[in-house]
Amino acid sequence: MAPVLTSPLVSTQWLADHLGADDLLVLDASVHTDGIGLDTTWHSAQTAHEHDGHVPGAVYADLIHAFSSPDTGLPFTRPDVDRFESAARAIGVSRASTVVVYDDGIGEWSARLWWIFRSYGFESVAVLDGGFPKWRDEGRPVRVGALSRAPRPAADGDAFVAGEERPLWADRARVRRAVDGSEPAALVLAADVTTLGDDHPPVVPGSTTIPVHELLDESNAFLRRTDLERALAPVLSADEVVTYCGVGSASCVDALALTVLGHRKVRVYDGSLAEWWREPVAS
Repeated sequence: MAPVLTSPLVSTQWLADHLGADDLLVLDASVHTDGIGLDTTWHSAQTAHEHDGHVPGAVYADLIHAFSSPDTGLPFTRPDVDRFESAARAIGVSRASTVVVYDDGIGEWSARLWWIFRSYGFESVAVLDGGFPKWRDEGRPVRVGALSRAPRPAADGDAFVAGEERPLWADRARVRRAVDGSEPAALVLAADVTTLGDDHPPVVPGSTTIPVHELLDESNAFLRRTDLERALAPVLSADEVVTYCGVGSASCVDALALTVLGHRKVRVYDGSLAEWWREPVAS
């Protein structure tokens, strides 16, 4: 029987206790970047997954290609339902799976994949709190090398089927309505402004900046609940919150934190600044 999740987050101890359990699938969603701001490029971290180590049994999940749409001209646009379902099946997700996602950074990529899974109705998914850095720094087991075999496809009756997409995303039109006040929402910039570079168009008017690093402790895990509430206090009471960043990754960390705190109407602006900067709205 698959382990049962009670939170969007699992601790490193929880994962250590359940590692190897039936139907537990651990995914490494790491993505590596070069440059800042408009000069940022993104690269698969599969080589690092194999050569530098990963949680034993973890499968690499390719956010750049498999779990993104290739046809929008924007990086990391969410996949449509068919592409998502196919990508999930290919890495071993079944109807019975309990999925735990991590990455080797501050958690933005694992939170992004977690958000994608939830947006298609899959609730048995959680993020490893503190990710691979915390796991590794605690001296927990690390495996080096590629998988000895590809993930086994689920039997027909257990094959993963994606649900209808839920309203967990915001588009440019929704953000514009928040800016002009016709449909209010608290707008949260989750990126550290230093990562945006020195020469860029304006960010979305009216935004509150709450960068990811302000939500994490020295171990790379989320702050204690009271401290997390304090960090998100400027927007926590808003009826609806829309988070964004450069490409819709760090924004998912803020969305995850708000979900952990029980906020029920959070959306991620999928295009984020990569789309907004194509035609910014004057403040």
